[in-house]
Amino acid sequence: MTDAPEAVLEGLRERVRAAARDREPLRLRGHGSKDFYGEALEGEVLELGAYAGIIDYEPSELFIRARCGTPLSVIEATLAAQGQHLAFEPPRPGADPTLGGAVASGLSGPARLYLGAARDFVLGARLLDGHGELLAFGGNVMKNVAGFDVARLLCGSLGILGILTEVALKVLPRPRAERTVRLELPAAAALERFNRLAGQPLPLTACAWHEGQASLRIGGAEPAVEAACVQIGGEVLDAGMAEAFWRGIRDYALPHFSAATLWRISVPATTAPLPLPGAPLIDGGGAIRWYADLPAGTAVREVATAAGGTAQCWRTPARGTRSFAPLSPVALELHRRLKARFDPHGIFNPGRLVPGL
Repeated sequence: MTDAPEAVLEGLRERVRAAARDREPLRLRGHGSKDFYGEALEGEVLELGAYAGIIDYEPSELFIRARCGTPLSVIEATLAAQGQHLAFEPPRPGADPTLGGAVASGLSGPARLYLGAARDFVLGARLLDGHGELLAFGGNVMKNVAGFDVARLLCGSLGILGILTEVALKVLPRPRAERTVRLELPAAAALERFNRLAGQPLPLTACAWHEGQASLRIGGAEPAVEAACVQIGGEVLDAGMAEAFWRGIRDYALPHFSAATLWRISVPATTAPLPLPGAPLIDGGGAIRWYADLPAGTAVREVATAAGGTAQCWRTPARGTRSFAPLSPVALELHRRLKARFDPHGIFNPGRLVPGL
């Protein structure tokens, strides 16, 4: 028999209080689909999957509130029944993630540039802090957000501030029609095309380039989608093939992502092709560049910084390579202050986001 949510939550509170008392680090875990992501996995595993269930869903108000252990598949199925979805397309790398893990990671799919990132859809949250106290931020609609928007701050925090027990998210209707068109273009021409089309009133929802092919996804009302396909040109992909392609990018499942060494470079979408060896997979309309198996010693972070961006080492066999780019002194101090406020004893996911915190 499954424990009632109230009993599960009280158990979590007691576990956090004991860990704070004993200064025992805890490693927060939903379904473990993001174990690969971040700097370090330290502490005793605290499973959060049992604290699950949808609390409130109002299709007419375009929001859903659920507990942190709720599988994304449950959320998506509930929304799909009403013709709605999570427009930021949370990735599902090799498993069925929990809602809490999806928000704590802050990762978004191919629609990010056009429809918004994960934090753009966070309306409210409840946090179990390092004292074992429950804190509430935001609400179910945008007008509830005033002052410092802590709910969105928690998005991408990788659990270092506390346990994200509940999340309220804005949802959107699914497009009535969707097409993906593909054109044969070199990278530079594809980037120029992506940015030029992004400045026009077209219902673009994703643009990517890989191995000489530019793929553009269009979603909306049927007449608008058809008109956009004619304007853009190219080959309209079979629906199944298109879905598999975008799902492969969303879930890091295309062969490009299986490289032993993989870098994710974030730059302004208008940035020209970077002076790095090899051909990247370009996502986010040009804002995300994935480079696989770059030669050892390649100055990836220097190139990214010169382009006004950052580079994340997504995967590497080399020891000592940090995942995230080092923070500036000002940003590091802000992180320290936030960590001290919400987790003064340093028990939650130590070192997962920033080494030493």
